[in-house]
Amino acid sequence: QVQLVESGGGLVQAGGSLRLSCAASGNIFSIDVMGWFRQAPGKEREFVAAMRWRGDNTYYVDSLKGRFTISRDNAKSAVYLQMNNLKPEDTAVYYCAADRNYNYVRVTRPASYDYWGQGTQVTVSS
Repeated sequence: QVQLVESGGGLVQAGGSLRLSCAASGNIFSIDVMGWFRQAPGKEREFVAAMRWRGDNTYYVDSLKGRFTISRDNAKSAVYLQMNNLKPEDTAVYYCAADRNYNYVRVTRPASYDYWGQGTQVTVSS
């Protein structure tokens, strides 16, 4: 099993920045892909970004690429989401997730991921 714990959320003004962290523990050697998703009230959980646990491939929603950056630190078993120029529409609960098996058609789908964190709230004020 894998345990994921997000942190770094909070309240920020529009135009500000936050960096979310996700610490993984347990059987980290089973992880193939780490991803970030977000869910606003009344909306479906949506894909934000993902990357391979080993390798250089990263994946972004086109509308967020350029503002959000995913990165990792394997030594710390952590993945990060740097969020810049935040907008009120970015307000959501942000989740990190781990997938044991990579497939390019599955990387954006929540159902593809095997483990989830508890989420961290990001609120962007006007």
